[in-house]
Amino acid sequence: MPTASPAHAVFFPYPVQGHVASALHLAKLLHARGGVRVTFVHSERNRRRVIRSHGEGALAAGAPGFRFAAVPDGLPSDDDDDVPSDPRDLLFSIGACVPHLKKILDEAAASGAPATCVVSDVYHVLLAAREMGLPAVAFWTTSACGLMASLQCKELIDRGIIPLKDAEQLSNGYLDSTVVDWVPGMPADMRLRDFFSFVRTTDTDDPVLAVVVSTMECLRTATSAVILNTFDALEGEVVAAMSRILPPIYTVGPLPQLTAASHVVASGADPPDTPALSAASLCPEDGGCLEWLGRKRPCSVLYVNFGSIVYLTSTQLVELAWGLADSGHDFLWVIRDDQAKVTGRDGPTGVLPAEFVEKTKGKGYLTSWCPQEAVLRHDAIGAFLTHCGWNSVLEGISNGVPMLCYPMAADQQTNCRYACTEWRVGVEVGDDIEREEVARMVREVMGEEIKGKEVRQRATEWKERAAMAVVPSGTSWVNLDRMVNEVFSPRNNV
Repeated sequence: MPTASPAHAVFFPYPVQGHVASALHLAKLLHARGGVRVTFVHSERNRRRVIRSHGEGALAAGAPGFRFAAVPDGLPSDDDDDVPSDPRDLLFSIGACVPHLKKILDEAAASGAPATCVVSDVYHVLLAAREMGLPAVAFWTTSACGLMASLQCKELIDRGIIPLKDAEQLSNGYLDSTVVDWVPGMPADMRLRDFFSFVRTTDTDDPVLAVVVSTMECLRTATSAVILNTFDALEGEVVAAMSRILPPIYTVGPLPQLTAASHVVASGADPPDTPALSAASLCPEDGGCLEWLGRKRPCSVLYVNFGSIVYLTSTQLVELAWGLADSGHDFLWVIRDDQAKVTGRDGPTGVLPAEFVEKTKGKGYLTSWCPQEAVLRHDAIGAFLTHCGWNSVLEGISNGVPMLCYPMAADQQTNCRYACTEWRVGVEVGDDIEREEVARMVREVMGEEIKGKEVRQRATEWKERAAMAVVPSGTSWVNLDRMVNEVFSPRNNV
């Protein structure tokens, strides 16, 4: 019998912050737990951002068999690296990276360490891998419910539900009154407004919808496995339903907690409490916020972060600011530097009224980016005002932090629906940010009213279930081992 060559997984995540961070967690887990050789591919733009944020050492080979590479992402090279790529521009340009990625695969083969699979959530890359005769493994970085909602895109079109007939349907109640009750594994009272934001179009030739349909068909027909950053107790019903229409699915989340648990078992010690996983954060992180939190009482601080891509308007920023001030609670608020640039101001404080900054001295901490995982683990955090990106929701759940939900794009509407209605760990802020409502809801979730006690209790329960999933014999621990044996084992490459 020929000797099996070592498994070699080439990772290329969609090159934005949330996708890169979770993919790097998975890559390092496979390398540490499964002995898988890894080549982790950044876009050239993100490579520059990592180096500027963390230094050249962040992309150095930290362990034998783990290396970083980079390819162009198809965007003009003179773009401002500090401003996140426009999601639509990136979506339509990223196919240009495929020839460069193929070159990396050819070089790996010539070096005697050929790739044995490609792991990505970019459908151009998954199709290219299949064309080259390599297993295409989809690491899908949304929630399971978000993926199942996306899988319904063609059916929604075929039933004439989308595209919308006219712009009035965005505001006349159509999104709320249109019930989508036929999706396996999902609640029968799902509304159209609970589906990904791409359904909110009137364009019969909408290019984003076309990409979503093509991507979902790629998952069904061109991939050999689908990996999800979730755990069975949280989304088991929808995962079971998807298992009937997709290739084998492996739930291995929450990835940060599974990484930490694996470190403990391997070394017998807790992992070092570093602010960030090297090369996962594309922005410099402000560790000073952790020192500030250390001076606050347990569960006394509201954490506010709308992620790495979405923007608030100037009006929304001002309304939110005064809502936080009027709530009476301390807060840690992330306002990205590029958010400030969009409003023509400089730095987090530049976008806010001077009176607000003065009034909240000592009670508020403003920063352009922070080590979110460490922040959400901190005892001082009492609640999380979030855009409901999946990494943020899962990190909130894993750390037992109740949420105030303000979804804005992509799968965030679906995540919000599940967080507020199915898991009951959050409350939705509503369609508009208004200071009185923000202040009321912060007091409700952070205070001793019945609603606040209920969401905190549910958050604590889900934290315990997440912890159970990542210990040895837990579902995600077992699923990771099974995935290594079934998808990444060297014997599969003989």
